Amino acid sequence: MTEVLAHLPVPLANKEAISAAFGRAAQRYDQHAELQRKVADQLLDKLPKNLSKCKVLDLGCGTGYCAQQLLLRGADVVCVDLSGEMLEMAQRRCGSEKVTYQLADAEQLPFTSNEFDYVVSSLALQWCTDLSIPLREMKRVTKAGGTVLFSSLIDGSLKELKRSWSKIDAYQHVNDFTTLNQVKIALAQSGCRNHQLDLPEMVMWYRTALGLMKDLKGIGANHVEGRSKGFTGKQALRALEMEYQKYANQDGLLPASYQICLGSVAL
Repeated sequence: MTEVLAHLPVPLANKEAISAAFGRAAQRYDQHAELQRKVADQLLDKLPKNLSKCKVLDLGCGTGYCAQQLLLRGADVVCVDLSGEMLEMAQRRCGSEKVTYQLADAEQLPFTSNEFDYVVSSLALQWCTDLSIPLREMKRVTKAGGTVLFSSLIDGSLKELKRSWSKIDAYQHVNDFTTLNQVKIALAQSGCRNHQLDLPEMVMWYRTALGLMKDLKGIGANHVEGRSKGFTGKQALRALEMEYQKYANQDGLLPASYQICLGSVAL
């Protein structure tokens, strides 16, 4: 969940590392993806209940949760992901009837302009360095009168984990997230002017900090820019658990806060 401030495409090496991280997580992803399902449900609530005769692009489809919900509404779905392993899991979930699968990059979509009635992307765009690039592509492939929907994590996400690690060492253990202002700038740069943004906060609860980090690894979200390779030593993890206890609620549970941006762009 990284955000880099240079307005340049993500280097190929980074994309390969991100794809590899999600590929390794594909088999166990659904066991750790409760937050991802909750966010997807809120995003999908912005779509019509009946999508029959609609062609929908699920961009960054992961294991196919959104695609499955779109199918239940009658849509013809195209699943796109940067990870071939994730696409395989999506196909296991959704099958091949009314669904096609495409290995592709959100910054260079292999589709003609005005091809889809709706484009949906849930918790995938934060992996792009410059958010305006995938937004421009999503807008390009959507028909006039259609809608682009996206969700992304923004600044303030995982604040408890980030603050706890900052008390232990100076290494980067948690990726930085784009700010709301940067999202608005990207929307303007991509020509997505008729938009609405909702900003819910979601909190997930854990018994230990290690449980949170296992979930992050379990969904493949453990590619961190500038991370020290030795950052998971036992002494550091014990120190982290002690620091994180400062955030415990009355039941001894530890919060992991996520700031969500739900975007809807009418075309």
